[in-house]
Amino acid sequence: MLIKFTKMHGLGNDFVVIDAVRQQINLTTNAIKRLADRNLGIGCDQVLLIEPPTDKSVDFNYRIFNCDGSEVEQCGNGARCMGQYIADQQLSGKKSVLLKTKNRVMEVTTKAKNLVTANMGAPIFTPADIPFTSERQDKLYPIEAESQNFEIAALSIGNPHAVIQVEDINTVAVNEIGPLIQAHTQFPESVNVGFMQIIDRQTIKLRVYERGVGETQACGSGACAAAVAAIQQNLVDASVNLKLLGGSLSVEWQGDDEPILMTGPAETVFHGKIKL
Repeated sequence: MLIKFTKMHGLGNDFVVIDAVRQQINLTTNAIKRLADRNLGIGCDQVLLIEPPTDKSVDFNYRIFNCDGSEVEQCGNGARCMGQYIADQQLSGKKSVLLKTKNRVMEVTTKAKNLVTANMGAPIFTPADIPFTSERQDKLYPIEAESQNFEIAALSIGNPHAVIQVEDINTVAVNEIGPLIQAHTQFPESVNVGFMQIIDRQTIKLRVYERGVGETQACGSGACAAAVAAIQQNLVDASVNLKLLGGSLSVEWQGDDEPILMTGPAETVFHGKIKL
């Protein structure tokens, strides 16, 4: 099977984008792992698939696969790249398109200079819906992992996130703490773990350890989760700039059930074909 693909990235969070609208695609778990392999395949954090809509109220189906082959519910950087891909490939004449993910519908809007805004929907705080095991809902939760105590914000941006505030983003043990939180029994479907340092009322520095991937250069939904957690705790204003390893994202959230608006770049690296 010969597959046409496009390599893209959002702040260094990189993707293999595959068009299943104009070509017949049947991707197995092993095929996804092969595509994502940086030594034997193309290499990426996630494989993104665009498909014809199964619901007439949306424009396209948008599917996300981690490099370990698992399908996940959300990827904000990927959504921006998908919006830019649709515009570049002229798959739609609209500036704003509706993408149906595994568990929600997202609106993405292309702007000038490869900037794309993704409406990520409203955050979810109800523990059972994150999912996160807790008898009550709160802004912060104490948890223990291997005799270490952490205080986390737990929420969903279509996928589960734990956000930990740290004093110094450069010295925190992301690759040690991240797996501990991910494996915690209170997160039955694992979790993306964000480490945020508050710089001022308009600025957050962030590193994210993602499910099925590890630490990435940037995580769009992780940036949204950190912004929401910080806004909810009144640590920052309603519009905030997130500085990640790969670059910056702007996130706005007005609170309660209002949607999260995330704006950032989406870049095409190259186009190609691969035989599987």
